[in-house]
Amino acid sequence: MAAVPEREYDLLIVGASFAGAACAIAAAQYGLRVCVLERKRDPGLKLHTTGIIVKEAAERTWLNRMPADLVRRVERVRLYAPNLRNVALQVPDYYFLTTDTPNLMRWLADEMRAQGVDLRLSQSFLHASREPDARRGRWHLPGIGRTHWLVGADGAKSRVAQRFGLGHVRDFLYGVEYEFAGLELREPDALHCFVDKRLAPGYIGWATQNPTGVQFGLAFRHRPSRSGAPDIDALRARVGHALGIADALTPSAIRAGLIPCGGPVSPLAQPGVLLTGDAAGIVSPVTAGGIHSAWQHGWATGEAVARHLRDGGPSPERVVERAAPRYRIKRALRWAFDHAQMDWPFDLMLGSAPMRWAAEHIYFGRRHAA
Repeated sequence: MAAVPEREYDLLIVGASFAGAACAIAAAQYGLRVCVLERKRDPGLKLHTTGIIVKEAAERTWLNRMPADLVRRVERVRLYAPNLRNVALQVPDYYFLTTDTPNLMRWLADEMRAQGVDLRLSQSFLHASREPDARRGRWHLPGIGRTHWLVGADGAKSRVAQRFGLGHVRDFLYGVEYEFAGLELREPDALHCFVDKRLAPGYIGWATQNPTGVQFGLAFRHRPSRSGAPDIDALRARVGHALGIADALTPSAIRAGLIPCGGPVSPLAQPGVLLTGDAAGIVSPVTAGGIHSAWQHGWATGEAVARHLRDGGPSPERVVERAAPRYRIKRALRWAFDHAQMDWPFDLMLGSAPMRWAAEHIYFGRRHAA
């Protein structure tokens, strides 16, 4: 098969997940020539995200175009203490969307193509060399082409960050998630969250209904001294019957991977190279939720490059740094969870006004119930 000729681009993005897609679509909206490299042959394969989308992202970003059959609305959280006492949390008019995540990623790929983005699947980023130019340096990627700007949206182990000496993610959760196709929870309209220091030190277990079945997962704070994987089967033995997940049921899919939990890395940029999404650590240190913040930061990155190239706008390097959320309070909570987590306060205080307030702040931000 004949080789694809090298092309000229304004912006080349490595990674086609939420941040990469947002960056690509934003830049393409300004008429930039955009290329996205994705190492997977299918964007819906080998996912590490739970695919849960908050109301703000569902209503105020490009994701408000998602096909209805790819999402399911969930309006409350059921929080379980280690002794399995539980409380329902809900804020008026607030909701989450669980998703058919594999098909959502395929839809995003189609959205990029519809905007004129050159999406190259089964294409890994290897290296890029700086090429002198009369006006500005350009990056040359052998076999792909040349670009003025290069963006790493290639995950927590970003090869772009490694190649160019940018900040890299150091703090992780390690999660395992089972998918049970066609199954329905006994309470399908809640996001079930389990606190248990023994099974989930530094994080939680969870179960939720999505459009195609049930997601059931467990994660803990990753440390070099903590060997093995989260014992998701032990959690299922404790809570599966109450949820409607039988011990003997075989998962239709299993996902596992590292999730950033330390906040934005530094530096996020150098001349001509930018990071976004998981590569930039744009993930909440407490909840590990990253789709909304990744989309916002990815969009700001693509827009910054476009405005700089088209209108002489501010340096994209400065914009990318300013647009990154700082998570100051959530970083403090992450430190407390890492160093002072105990089960007895949850057992004792679950359902109390202070515990409810704290939980609503974590799950719903500042949107407390009146």
